Amino acid sequence: MVGEAVILAAGEGSRLRPFTEDIPKVMLPVANKPILEYVINAIRDSGIRKIIMIVGYKKESVMDYFGSGSRCGVEIEYVTQEKQLGTGHALFQARELVKGEEFIVLPGDNIIDKDVILKLMNSPTPALVVEESDIPSKYGVVEIDGDIIKNLIEKPPVARTNIVSTGIYKFDKRVFELLDELLKEGRTSLIDAILQFVQEGILYGVKGNGKWRDAVYPWDLLKMNEESLNKVPATISGKIEENVIIKGKVSIGENTIVHSGSYLVGPITIGEGCEIGPHACIFPSTSIGNNVTIYPFSEIRDSLIMDNSTIGSFSYISKSVIGRGTKISDHFSTLVRDSIIEIEGEIKKVKGAGAFIGGECNIESGVVIKGGAIIGKRAHISSNKVLSGRIENDSKVV
Repeated sequence: MVGEAVILAAGEGSRLRPFTEDIPKVMLPVANKPILEYVINAIRDSGIRKIIMIVGYKKESVMDYFGSGSRCGVEIEYVTQEKQLGTGHALFQARELVKGEEFIVLPGDNIIDKDVILKLMNSPTPALVVEESDIPSKYGVVEIDGDIIKNLIEKPPVARTNIVSTGIYKFDKRVFELLDELLKEGRTSLIDAILQFVQEGILYGVKGNGKWRDAVYPWDLLKMNEESLNKVPATISGKIEENVIIKGKVSIGENTIVHSGSYLVGPITIGEGCEIGPHACIFPSTSIGNNVTIYPFSEIRDSLIMDNSTIGSFSYISKSVIGRGTKISDHFSTLVRDSIIEIEGEIKKVKGAGAFIGGECNIESGVVIKGGAIIGKRAHISSNKVLSGRIENDSKVV
């Protein structure tokens, strides 16, 4: 009987910079909740109550938010990976805390359905959840025969199948003995242990149900946000003035005011302490964090606006991610277009990309940002500039 889960939540998520400059990847918000909270809720809903959390990069943000886990209906014990030396090294840190014979392991930055966790819990051991992917070369590509995984190739240039590893496992405690041997050889990745199981012909493949989502790049947050919003219940706790039109599933937090003439079409979620409009338009697949101000006559669609941000009047934002505490003045626009974006030396083609703007930026009036642009943290952009490409942290564009 599986009664424990280990969540690997120690990494930074460097390919999601600038959004992970101040918070770890697992704490990035989608539909106004950290990605990690969706993981914990799925584990809880599958019947597991004990969670061992491996933390590291900016661990305080994880521990302060989740605490003992009681708010989520679970019991969390934390262990720190002092240096991010690899996933195998991270899992090995849990060896003293795992008490049961069998347990599951999940990344803290993937969204997974509880039904798949239940299926994994009932599978033979060791086991790996696999899914179909449109971009298999981004993952470990799996060759499977029946229920047994015959081969796993990590991020091949050309994938022979579209079946990939999700990094979600079921192990028994023997995995710690194997990891101990591998770590002594300087092999710190969990993939090294998995390949050993593959060679022995004992790794079972558990097929997912298509609901698994992973955020690797900034634009992945938008897809994850869109799908998560469909599960957010419609609740209105703030103040809605007269002549506001609300259509579809809309969630509005406490102490938020939506001023007259605004037009909201769900699914959208707006956090606590926000001020919207008057005459602002917010369209589907948008989440707006806490303490955000959207000034009059602005339009936002298919975007993720993080806490404490300000969007000036007569602005247009689409398919974009705006980081925490960013202040945008009036007449701001994002241009959506198919883009070629470079991330850590990788060239990615992205359809319909808007802007990806880090936290604590100051953007003056009349700025236009072309699709696919990535603006680093604390950048200061002077008025009437047209930007594309990448702007580094702390840049001043005058």
